[in-house]
This record gives sequence, structure tokens and C-alpha cells, in this order.
Amino acid sequence: MPSLIDLRRRIRSVKNTQQITKAMKVVSAAKLRRAQDRVLAARPYSQIIQRMLSNVAQAAAEQNSGEEIDLLARRPEKRILLLVITADRGLAGAFNSNVIRLALKFIAEHRESEVRLELMGRKGRDFFKRRRANISGEYATLFQKPPRYEDALEIARKVIDLFRKAEIDAVDLVVNNFKSMLASQLVTTRLLPVELPEKQEQIDYIYEQPPGELLAALLPRYIEAQIYRAMLESDAAQHAARMTAMEAASTNATDVISELTLKMNRVRQASITREIIEIVSGAAALD
Repeated sequence: MPSLIDLRRRIRSVKNTQQITKAMKVVSAAKLRRAQDRVLAARPYSQIIQRMLSNVAQAAAEQNSGEEIDLLARRPEKRILLLVITADRGLAGAFNSNVIRLALKFIAEHRESEVRLELMGRKGRDFFKRRRANISGEYATLFQKPPRYEDALEIARKVIDLFRKAEIDAVDLVVNNFKSMLASQLVTTRLLPVELPEKQEQIDYIYEQPPGELLAALLPRYIEAQIYRAMLESDAAQHAARMTAMEAASTNATDVISELTLKMNRVRQASITREIIEIVSGAAALD
């Protein structure tokens, strides 16, 4: 059985750890509020550009100009670029491992194709680099600060350029979307070739240029918006996961402290009882 000193040392160590986890929970909660505000601000833009894309696509189809738009071109998927968004730091429960597991599942399901990885976030970069995966690009410090549109623009331009040059045949995105403080949703989204949104009630736009040209100009903006929104969603989801993990760690630390305190009291009580027995035995021997 551990000694009284060992138990006191362990209790002190767990209490120190609990202070750290509580502080990390507070920090994550503050960052989550700001990240959530950014996500909620970005969602309306994404929804509007999808609606606009659907209407312009319908108008271009009705015009039937016969022009092919490069970002809609469908080819046999021999080379696929997979964008994987993880966090730069751990201590977020299963957040990073879930994203990596879904990416591995995607790769396994596309064994017949050459899958290249575009890794956004240090955790995903470290995992796939250790396994010598086919990495075409890495961005290991994206989430040390709030996501920037400039970073999304750089990545979007790269994948669009690769697709236009036919160096890749498809682009998919693996991301953990933010749903609430307690829930997130792992999704795999097709970015290229662009899958046009389902037909909705068409808005009668007045076009100053042919709808086909407008659609070709609008598609890159759509890709940029999708990547930027995915970065914001992932950032909010990782802060929510970290806050939940730190809260669970703090609760577990409380349970461990209670258990260790109970053991310490038992050891102390046993020590006192033993000393009393020794005193009584000594007194009886003197008599």
C-alpha cells in the first residue's frame, strides 16, 4: 500500500493538473465563442453563393451555348486530390483521430486511384508524414491564429490550377463541421468537378453578360468560399472538442482526488490505530 507521503504527493499532482485543465477549458470556451461567431457570419454568404450558382447554372443550361466549363469537366478519376483539415494542436479528444480515420477510409475506398493529400493542420501533417503518404502540399500552422481568407484563397487557386491542367481529376475535402458545443459532423465533400446545387425556384436575374461566362467566373469564388467555410467550421469544432475534453478531464481529476483522499484517510487511520495499539501494549507490558 502507498505511504501517506506518496498519496499526498499524488493528490497535489492531480490538483495541479486539474488547474491546468480548467484553465484550458476557459481559454477554449473564449476561443469557441469567437470561432462560432465567424462560422455563423460565413454561413449566409456560402448559402447565397450556392443559390446564385444554382440560378446562373439553370440560365446557362437554358441558353445551351455549347461551351464547356473547365471546372465542371468530368474525367475518369485516376488521380484524386484529398484535402484533409485537422488541428495544429491535440488535447481535443478524438477530433483529429476521427478526421484522420475518415481520410484513411477514403484512401482505402479509392485504391484503384492515385490519391494525393493536401494537409491543412499540423496533426494531420505529422500523421501522414510518418507513414510516407503521397503528400502534395502541407499547411502546418493554419490554425495557430483564426483562419484567414487569404490562406483559403491560396489553397483554392492551387487546386483549381491543378484541375484545369488535368494533373488531377477530382478534389475532395475531409472536414469536421461544427454543429454545436457538444456535437460535430464528419463529412467528405466533393469540390471539383463542381457539383451544381439542386435546382431551386429560379430568380429572374438580368444578365449583362452570357450566363455561361458568368458561371465560369462564379465557380472559382464558390470553391474559395467552400474551403474558407470548411476552415472556419473545423476551427470552431476543434475548440468545442477541446473544451469538452478539458471539462471531462477536470471531472475525472475530481474523482481521482476523492479516491486518493479516501485512501489517504484510511492509511492515516490505520497508522493512528497501530500507534494506539503499540502504546496500549507497551503500557500493559509495564504493568
